Amino acid sequence: QVQLVESGGGSVQSGGSLRLSCVASDNSYSRYSAGWFRQAPGKEREGVATVDTVGSIRYADSVKDRFTISRDNARNRLYLQMSSLKPEDTAMYYCGATPLYYSGGDYLARPSLSRYWGQGTQVTVSS
Repeated sequence: QVQLVESGGGSVQSGGSLRLSCVASDNSYSRYSAGWFRQAPGKEREGVATVDTVGSIRYADSVKDRFTISRDNARNRLYLQMSSLKPEDTAMYYCGATPLYYSGGDYLARPSLSRYWGQGTQVTVSS
Protein backbone atom coordinates (compact mmCIF):
# COMPACT_ATOMS: atom_id res chain seq x y z
CA GLN A 1 0.00 0.00 0.00
CA VAL A 2 1.44 3.35 -1.05
CA GLN A 3 0.65 6.41 1.01
CA LEU A 4 0.50 9.73 -0.82
CA VAL A 5 0.46 13.04 1.02
CA GLU A 6 -0.15 16.34 -0.74
CA SER A 7 0.72 19.81 0.47
CA GLY A 8 1.04 23.32 -0.85
CA GLY A 9 -2.54 24.31 -1.52
CA GLY A 10 -3.97 27.63 -0.45
CA SER A 11 -5.84 30.74 -1.45
CA VAL A 12 -4.43 33.11 -4.05
CA GLN A 13 -5.66 35.87 -6.27
CA SER A 14 -6.11 35.45 -9.99
CA GLY A 15 -2.73 35.52 -11.72
CA GLY A 16 -0.93 34.14 -8.70
CA SER A 17 1.16 31.00 -8.32
CA LEU A 18 1.27 27.95 -6.10
CA ARG A 19 3.44 24.87 -5.92
CA LEU A 20 1.88 21.60 -4.89
CA SER A 21 3.94 18.72 -3.54
CA CYS A 22 3.15 15.05 -3.14
CA VAL A 23 5.36 12.66 -1.19
CA ALA A 24 5.05 8.92 -1.57
CA SER A 25 5.85 6.29 1.03
CA ASP A 26 7.18 3.78 -1.54
CA ASN A 27 10.83 3.94 -2.61
CA SER A 28 9.76 2.41 -5.94
CA TYR A 29 7.66 5.49 -6.67
CA SER A 30 9.86 6.37 -9.65
CA ARG A 31 8.46 3.30 -11.40
CA TYR A 32 4.87 4.48 -10.99
CA SER A 33 2.85 6.53 -13.37
CA ALA A 34 1.84 9.57 -11.36
CA GLY A 35 -0.32 12.58 -11.80
CA TRP A 36 -2.24 15.50 -10.47
CA PHE A 37 -6.00 15.50 -10.67
CA ARG A 38 -8.60 17.95 -9.45
CA GLN A 39 -12.23 17.99 -8.51
CA ALA A 40 -14.39 21.05 -8.20
CA PRO A 41 -17.70 20.97 -6.30
CA GLY A 42 -20.39 19.27 -8.34
CA LYS A 43 -17.94 18.13 -11.00
CA GLU A 44 -16.16 14.90 -11.79
CA ARG A 45 -12.50 14.44 -10.99
CA GLU A 46 -10.36 15.40 -13.98
CA GLY A 47 -6.78 14.96 -15.02
CA VAL A 48 -4.51 17.98 -14.76
CA ALA A 49 -1.06 16.58 -15.55
CA THR A 50 0.52 13.14 -15.59
CA VAL A 51 3.96 11.62 -15.97
CA ASP A 52 4.16 7.98 -16.93
CA THR A 53 6.68 5.26 -16.15
CA VAL A 54 8.89 6.25 -19.08
CA GLY A 55 8.78 9.95 -18.23
CA SER A 56 6.29 11.15 -20.82
CA ILE A 57 4.26 14.10 -19.63
CA ARG A 58 0.71 15.06 -20.51
CA TYR A 59 -1.27 18.17 -19.62
CA ALA A 60 -4.91 19.01 -19.80
CA ASP A 61 -5.50 21.66 -22.45
CA SER A 62 -6.87 24.01 -19.81
CA VAL A 63 -3.53 24.16 -17.96
CA LYS A 64 -0.99 23.93 -20.76
CA ASP A 65 1.65 26.64 -20.62
CA ARG A 66 0.57 27.55 -17.07
CA PHE A 67 1.27 24.40 -15.05
CA THR A 68 4.40 22.26 -14.89
CA ILE A 69 4.58 18.76 -13.46
CA SER A 70 7.88 17.35 -12.27
CA ARG A 71 9.14 14.56 -10.08
CA ASP A 72 12.12 14.05 -7.81
CA ASN A 73 12.64 10.31 -7.82
CA ALA A 74 15.38 10.44 -5.20
CA ARG A 75 12.92 11.98 -2.75
CA ASN A 76 9.79 10.13 -3.90
CA ARG A 77 8.11 13.43 -4.65
CA LEU A 78 5.84 14.81 -7.33
CA TYR A 79 5.34 18.52 -7.88
CA LEU A 80 2.91 20.76 -9.69
CA GLN A 81 4.02 24.33 -10.30
CA MET A 82 0.94 26.39 -11.06
CA SER A 83 1.22 29.88 -12.52
CA SER A 84 -1.22 32.41 -13.93
CA LEU A 85 -3.94 30.86 -11.83
CA LYS A 86 -7.54 31.50 -12.75
CA PRO A 87 -10.74 31.24 -10.69
CA GLU A 88 -11.70 28.18 -12.73
CA ASP A 89 -8.63 26.40 -11.33
CA THR A 90 -10.34 26.37 -7.94
CA ALA A 91 -10.68 22.75 -6.83
CA MET A 92 -9.40 20.05 -4.53
CA TYR A 93 -6.17 18.78 -6.04
CA TYR A 94 -5.23 15.15 -5.64
CA CYS A 95 -2.04 13.25 -6.23
CA GLY A 96 -2.62 9.86 -7.86
CA ALA A 97 -0.38 6.95 -8.76
CA THR A 98 -0.48 3.59 -10.45
CA PRO A 99 2.23 0.97 -10.95
CA LEU A 100 0.95 0.35 -14.45
CA TYR A 101 1.94 1.96 -17.72
CA TYR A 102 -0.72 3.57 -19.85
CA SER A 103 0.16 4.88 -23.26
CA GLY A 104 -0.80 8.20 -24.70
CA GLY A 105 -3.17 10.27 -22.62
CA ASP A 106 -5.09 7.35 -21.11
CA TYR A 107 -4.10 8.08 -17.54
CA LEU A 108 -4.80 11.79 -17.87
CA ALA A 109 -8.23 11.09 -19.33
CA ARG A 110 -9.19 8.41 -16.79
CA PRO A 111 -8.38 9.36 -13.19
CA SER A 112 -10.04 6.10 -12.09
CA LEU A 113 -6.93 4.28 -13.31
CA SER A 114 -5.15 5.52 -10.17
CA ARG A 115 -4.59 2.78 -7.65
CA TYR A 116 -3.52 5.16 -4.93
CA TRP A 117 -4.75 8.60 -3.93
CA GLY A 118 -3.70 11.26 -1.52
CA GLN A 119 -6.15 13.07 0.72
CA GLY A 120 -6.14 16.20 -1.44
CA THR A 121 -5.13 19.81 -0.99
CA GLN A 122 -7.47 22.72 -1.64
CA VAL A 123 -6.63 25.42 -4.16
CA THR A 124 -8.83 28.51 -4.19
CA VAL A 125 -8.32 31.29 -6.72
CA SER A 126 -10.23 34.51 -6.28
CA SER A 127 -10.86 37.08 -8.98
